[in-house]
Amino acid sequence: MKKIVLFLFCLFACFASVNAQTVTKVTHKKALKTDVVTTGTLTIRKPSYVCISTDENRDQLIMDGTKFTMTMGKKKHVTDSRRNPMFATFQAVLEAVINGSSIPAGDNLTVTKNGGVETITITPTGKKRQMFTSFVLVVDTKTSTFKTLRMNDRSGGYMEYTFKK
Repeated sequence: MKKIVLFLFCLFACFASVNAQTVTKVTHKKALKTDVVTTGTLTIRKPSYVCISTDENRDQLIMDGTKFTMTMGKKKHVTDSRRNPMFATFQAVLEAVINGSSIPAGDNLTVTKNGGVETITITPTGKKRQMFTSFVLVVDTKTSTFKTLRMNDRSGGYMEYTFKK
């Protein structure tokens, strides 16, 4: 029994390390002169689990199926893509990139291509007040890997994640 548990633990550790990328997060607030820079990891498990964790797990952005959880310090924000069209589009885009399929078309979505890079911009439609004014995801189309994710907020600030293997 101990051998089986140890084998499963080693298998999980290998799986997690293969699918993990390093992340640098820049938080820009319009009212502050200097940006806050933290580092962490990006973990992806198919079909629909993505976790970006920075600042020693104090800040996390998690997509687990249709549930999105953002933790910043001690504040936690939760939404579900079944009730939030912007996050439904974001979920569809992330799953398409992870699975190496084409980006779905949408009213709140624009895709520009430049060489081997796609820039996908998701902007909310409708009058519902959102926490973010847009998401901008840059993807390496040759490897289907994330390059950057920028989440612009209503006050003119942003959080930008840069991903590296």
